[in-house]
Amino acid sequence: MDVSKLMFREGLMAGERILVTGGGTGLGREMTEGFLKLGATVYICGRRQNKLDETAQELMALHGGKVVANACDIRDAAAIHAMVDAIWADGGALTGVVNNAAGNFISRTEDLSVNGFNAIADIVMRGTFYVTLDIGKRLIAEKKKASFLSILTTWVWSGSAFVVPSAMSKTAINAMTQSLATEWGRYGLRFNAIAPGLFPTKGMSARLHPGGSGGNSGNAMNPMGRAGEMHELANLAVFLMGPGAEYVNGQTIAIDGAGFQANGGTFYPMLHALGDAEWDQMRNMIKGTNEKDKAERAVG
Repeated sequence: MDVSKLMFREGLMAGERILVTGGGTGLGREMTEGFLKLGATVYICGRRQNKLDETAQELMALHGGKVVANACDIRDAAAIHAMVDAIWADGGALTGVVNNAAGNFISRTEDLSVNGFNAIADIVMRGTFYVTLDIGKRLIAEKKKASFLSILTTWVWSGSAFVVPSAMSKTAINAMTQSLATEWGRYGLRFNAIAPGLFPTKGMSARLHPGGSGGNSGNAMNPMGRAGEMHELANLAVFLMGPGAEYVNGQTIAIDGAGFQANGGTFYPMLHALGDAEWDQMRNMIKGTNEKDKAERAVG
């Protein structure tokens, strides 16, 4: 990310203590860098300790400050509790949480297994709720204010073919965002969400556009004719998480160049005409990506 394009003053987030789930790679890494550059202490978690350590070291070398890497599978509520204990012991309550960890892959729904559905729902829906509940209960008990931000998609408003487990799970988190904004607002806890359009990352491309499926049609279909740039997402995340926007609560904000208004932002236009052979090829590519990731987690 080009941090020179962050639109906020230096030191804006000094004193903030933020957890970013899935913070070692992709959009989580970009937001972590934005928060760190502006003075926050950032805790990142994910399933690969080696990747988390690498990200933390790289970002601190670039910007100074403090990034703490915590290996944690957010599908495991007990593991979350232990991680949050360690964070509290390292300096007290968090002031912010970014629920970014996710999983997704394209598939015809008739090809899904129960395990395939649960692989997404356990991370996106259950894991996000486990993190939010564990941290929220502590903050309420300690009478501390904080901001929660979830990374969703515009599918929460429309659904999307070929990513049904993700569309269902992220819609649930959108409901959680609005529900807790009202229920827990009295405790000084805010809940908002960002619905990004196309912000290409390695993991996203491997599972949602395997082998380049869809080509550049995502850009061609967007009214602005391009994908999002990482500093644009980071600026919106800082606005929602930093000081000065405390009255923004219960909102899900799209950042997609008006892609949702133009075409719904779904996979249907790109994938509805594919046949069995093309789906088999993409399924094998996704399987290869998953096996590679599993091997890396075993090493790390």
